[in-house]
Amino acid sequence: MRIVLLTIACISCLANAFGQPEKDKLAIAHLTGDFYIYTTYNTYEGTRVPANGMYLVTNNGVVMFDTPWDTTQFQPLLDSIKRRHNKNVIMCFATHWHSDKTAGLEYYRQIGIKTYTTSLTDELSKKNNKKRAEFLMSQDTTFQVGQYSFETYYPGQGHTEDNIIIWFKKEKILYGGCLIKGADAEDLGYLGDANVTAYASTLLNVQKKCPNPRFIIIAHSDWMNINSLQHSIRLAKKLTKKENP
Repeated sequence: MRIVLLTIACISCLANAFGQPEKDKLAIAHLTGDFYIYTTYNTYEGTRVPANGMYLVTNNGVVMFDTPWDTTQFQPLLDSIKRRHNKNVIMCFATHWHSDKTAGLEYYRQIGIKTYTTSLTDELSKKNNKKRAEFLMSQDTTFQVGQYSFETYYPGQGHTEDNIIIWFKKEKILYGGCLIKGADAEDLGYLGDANVTAYASTLLNVQKKCPNPRFIIIAHSDWMNINSLQHSIRLAKKLTKKENP
């Protein structure tokens, strides 16, 4: 992603929230049950910015949601997962075409991990010279992996034309990626590839699809605050009014 514009102060707050020293390149935190959040970092306009992904440990292997943004952490993440859980990553899903989600797709595909995006994400990745997945989804799809089930859902255009979310209905976990912003965000971040007019309705579709989530995982902010979706809806509605006074 051509990333969210954040102030130095905000980034400092995020680093504290994640509880990781600046020297660390990879952080892994337990979410709940078999769900884990991993954080890597990259530099945008001279500022170190965190990027969150998630992985799920199943009886059949580990499923990753989005790839590390830091290209030096593709293999270290796999190694950390293997050490912690004694399981290999078997699948990886990217939630839109920006590099903070897709950077590792080719690397993972080459070592035998099944990689997935939507067909629209693949078109945009090809157009913008980004990494591409091996397997494409042409519609919302439900996956059963080991003892867990989850659904990919396209709610409409927002942060990008192709952004999807992942919904774990039983566990009430919403993986929102870059579409949803932090509960303390001042704006919706980078809008260069966004559909400003549709953003609010897209988020409302997410809210309808994923009622009463226990956890909402977002890309570049503190994922522990459950108010992120509602706050993002307010920001999007405000932006729509500004665009259409």
